[in-house]
Amino acid sequence: MPTDIHSLGTLLRTWRERLHPADVGLESFGRRRAKGLRREEVAELAGVSVDYVTRLEQGRSLTPSAHVVVSLARALQLDRAETEMLHQAAGLAPSSSGTVSRDIPPGVQRLITRMADLPLAVFAADWTLLTATPLSSALFGTPSLANVPEQNLILQTFLAETQAEAATPHGGAEAFQRALVADLRRSATWFADDPRFRGLIKTVQGQSPQFAKLWEEGRAAAHKSLVKTVHHSLVGDVTLNCDVMTVPDSDIKLVVFSALAGSADAKKLDCLRVGASEVV
Repeated sequence: MPTDIHSLGTLLRTWRERLHPADVGLESFGRRRAKGLRREEVAELAGVSVDYVTRLEQGRSLTPSAHVVVSLARALQLDRAETEMLHQAAGLAPSSSGTVSRDIPPGVQRLITRMADLPLAVFAADWTLLTATPLSSALFGTPSLANVPEQNLILQTFLAETQAEAATPHGGAEAFQRALVADLRRSATWFADDPRFRGLIKTVQGQSPQFAKLWEEGRAAAHKSLVKTVHHSLVGDVTLNCDVMTVPDSDIKLVVFSALAGSADAKKLDCLRVGASEVV
């Protein structure tokens, strides 16, 4: 009888066999007769017993809890589509279904660490700030997330108007506002049932006529790039390219600011970089 390639056991075994110990930070030891990770290695990474992993792969257990599925997905380094497949194979709704995720994928966390000398910020799909490099915080005067955990770019732009004080978008403030709202409306396609997301839209609609007007335009598009002049109290105005990248198989947004190499703006960033590194 042919194997069901979409069964829970087959999926787990296939994903286990494609990984090497080095891929998950483990040392390889002993003679490895089979390719990929051993079951005991997956069990250790996921925090479950080896016997349980064996029963799942052999089809003797078919109903793991949502917590176990999430742990297995993390241990096997599954992307978003694969994680959804695993949930479905286990008879569960995807954990991210309809909800804005605030989890930063491991690959993005590594990228942030390696690019700490750049002004880089990470946002959720609703433009809530998740993390930022020291240089990004120094550039915009962003408070620590430990002290001010809920920092949302939509609220800052349309209600607090702190973004208008911090930077001037080239093409005018409305070009930036329109790009943000179009990006948010695009996210509404997936997260319209998220109470937190709906609450954000309702709040800003009720308090900002400008947001309400742009929202009613119905335009939906990913925010990709913009040029901004950042107003800084120490180094003066800094003109930077702002590029927005969405992480594959995720709704996380990476916002990176850069200046032309050798330019006066690049030198101003260098000055801020020194100050940011001293704070760290």
